Amino acid sequence: MRFKNFTKLSLMLIALWTSLSVTAQDKNIVETAISSPDHTTLVAAVKAGDLVGVLSSEGPFTVFAPTNEAFAKLPAGTVETLLKPENLKQLQTVLTYHVVSGKVMAKDVVNLINSNNGKVEIATVQGGKLTAMLMDGAVYLSDENGNKSKVIATDLDNTNGVIHVIDSVVLPK
Repeated sequence: MRFKNFTKLSLMLIALWTSLSVTAQDKNIVETAISSPDHTTLVAAVKAGDLVGVLSSEGPFTVFAPTNEAFAKLPAGTVETLLKPENLKQLQTVLTYHVVSGKVMAKDVVNLINSNNGKVEIATVQGGKLTAMLMDGAVYLSDENGNKSKVIATDLDNTNGVIHVIDSVVLPK
């Protein structure tokens, strides 16, 4: 019985993943984020940060996209403060720390991790570095402050790059 339920669940997840991937391939990174109910905070931040044009451009880009729940983990008032017009540069710094130049698929990240003794540094558009590593069978990102974020969905292919969904906001120094 457990196997039967597991098989049904697996087939449903595959169908959902396939439909998301097909939909995403017709959209750019911003359009895909806008269509996701799990990324409304990210979309609001991208708009407030005046980055819609950049992230809609040709790219390619790899975006590590925090969910609404990831933003909710930040200390109270952090998001509201970042969204204020007087904090535009700080908001752009945080957002561009989640962006990598080029299209880096999940298998590429895993291959880099495996060929570099278990972790690899990734340069962000912001100029800082993220460290990718494998822990408990999943890819994690570590920011410059030592905070970790788990990659919870990968390879959302877009016309101008790829999105990987993460469960925590990563922050530059």
